[in-house]
Amino acid sequence: MSSVPFHYVDLRTFCYATEDEARVEAALRTFLPEDVPIERVETEGHHGDRILVLSTRLERADEVRHVLSQVASLEADERERLLDELDERVDENCSFFLTLSKQAAFEGRAERGDGITLRGKVEAYPAEKELAIKHVRETLQEL
Repeated sequence: MSSVPFHYVDLRTFCYATEDEARVEAALRTFLPEDVPIERVETEGHHGDRILVLSTRLERADEVRHVLSQVASLEADERERLLDELDERVDENCSFFLTLSKQAAFEGRAERGDGITLRGKVEAYPAEKELAIKHVRETLQEL
């Protein structure tokens, strides 16, 4: 597959005051190609606690392919369940949403769960949800 039908992929996670920043960054980097910069924004929780938002946007085809190949490495049953849920994971704006386990990512594994949010803008001409779902399905099956 030479190109991937995505305009971009955004990945984001939060590092709470009780978490080690290096571990959270390592978890996020599980899905990223080497040397991709991560943006850090410090914010404050409801009770004044520090929250660090770590995020990146990948727009180059090779980088997007790398992220999606990591997602496609889900265990077979998880991957099948994801493919079955694409109607719920792609919205009317042709965006694909998925949450991944921060703990599993820290251990170097792709697993669905909480902690890391993925949002991908799917290329679809015309921009229709059904065509976007088809593109996501084909991409995840081919990687």
